[in-house]
Amino acid sequence: MAQYTITYFPVQGRAEAIRLLLSDQGAQWKDEVIQINDWMDGKIALKKEAMFGQLPKFQDGDFVLYQSNTILRHLGRKYGLYGKNDKEAALIDMVNDGVEDLRMKFGHHIHTEYETGREKFIADLPNQLRPFERILSEHPGGFVAGSQISYADYYLLHVLYVHTKLIPGCLSDFPLLRAFVAKMNARPKIKAYQESDACKKRPAHRKDKL
Repeated sequence: MAQYTITYFPVQGRAEAIRLLLSDQGAQWKDEVIQINDWMDGKIALKKEAMFGQLPKFQDGDFVLYQSNTILRHLGRKYGLYGKNDKEAALIDMVNDGVEDLRMKFGHHIHTEYETGREKFIADLPNQLRPFERILSEHPGGFVAGSQISYADYYLLHVLYVHTKLIPGCLSDFPLLRAFVAKMNARPKIKAYQESDACKKRPAHRKDKL
């Protein structure tokens, strides 16, 4: 029986890092899919009920959360993915906020400059990736806070994935990021999830073609 319910659109999007975390922690969940056109047309009653009018929605029994990064932090606390002390927790939050910035730039490109801004986006991407390479170099151990995995690692993994799907080879000059992706993808439960039909059938974003 599913322990959690994730309500989201039929894309990976902002729910995928949550799914990666839950799969890696051996948790079960149920996906409730909302069609994007129905949501945009106001045909879904949930849109009026949803806090801030946004998805994903995350349910743990009677406990309901919105905002994807809030959900990640909640699960980080629940599963011990928030570092060993306050300083590590702050570092993890910093990295996650940096990943959010990276994702927002990606989303802006996909939704507003997909046809016109590709060259500029590709040219600037190394500047956006370099801080994460630096973080991994300053905290050896393979994860963003060192040797212990954190909730931010799942978000970084997914955001790097959508970039490599859009721009193959974008990590070629970042050996630590490549090693990070390989390390995360080799985790048995993540690998099993990524090979599942449920994962494979979801496009990475609205422009992605399976």
